[in-house]
Amino acid sequence: MKTTLLIFTLNEIDGMRAVMPRIRREWYDQLVIVDGGSTDGTVEYARENGYFIFRQKGPSQSDAFREAMERVEGDIVIAFSPDGNSVPERIPDLVQKMKEGYDIVTVSRYLDGAWSYDDDLVTAFGNRMFTGLINVLFGGRITDALVMFKAYRTRAIRDLGADTKTVSWATQLLLRAMKKKYRIAEIPGDEPPRIGGVRKMDPLRNGVSELAIIARERWMQ
Repeated sequence: MKTTLLIFTLNEIDGMRAVMPRIRREWYDQLVIVDGGSTDGTVEYARENGYFIFRQKGPSQSDAFREAMERVEGDIVIAFSPDGNSVPERIPDLVQKMKEGYDIVTVSRYLDGAWSYDDDLVTAFGNRMFTGLINVLFGGRITDALVMFKAYRTRAIRDLGADTKTVSWATQLLLRAMKKKYRIAEIPGDEPPRIGGVRKMDPLRNGVSELAIIARERWMQ
C-alpha cells in the first residue's frame, strides 16, 4: 500500500522549518503540498528542499483538497498540517492502523489521555459538542470528529465524493463514511501548540459551516 502525505500551507514558514525535517522519507511514497497563496517564503522553502508544491486555483479549503486529490497516487492519503498541530511521528502508526483494513483512521486529541495543547475554551467546547452531536445523529462512537490529522483510503475518498464548497470537506467525508458503514478507527495523539503564523480557523464561521454540513448530511439527502 502506497502512502501520499497531503500537506496544506498558507504562510507556515516557521512551522515548515520546524516540522518538515522530522518527516522521514521512508514514511511516505508521495508528498504533495498545496499552497493557498503564501507570501512568507513557504513556497520557496518547499522548493529549495525538494518538495513538490503547487498553488491552488480555487479560493477555498475544499478547492485545495479537491485539486490536491487530482495529483494523489497513493492508496492511502494522510491529511497533515505543518503548523505544529500534527505530530509527524504518528504517521507510521496511522499507516499501520490503516493496514488493518480501516477506511478512515483519525489521530484523536481526546482518546486515551491524548491532549490538545492548542485548544482554548471555545474550541475545546466546540470540538466535543460537534463530536457528540455527530455520534448521536449518525450512530458513531468516535472521540474527535473535527481534527484534520486523518488517514483515508483513496478509493473511499473517491467513492464518498465530498462536494461541499465550505471548510467542512473532512467532516462531510466522515459523515458519509459513517452513513455507508465504512470502517473507522482512531489512535491517540496530542495536538501541540501552533508554531508561528496565524490560526486560519475562525470559530464562528467554522461552527456555522459544521452545523450546516451535519444538517445537510442528516436530513437533506
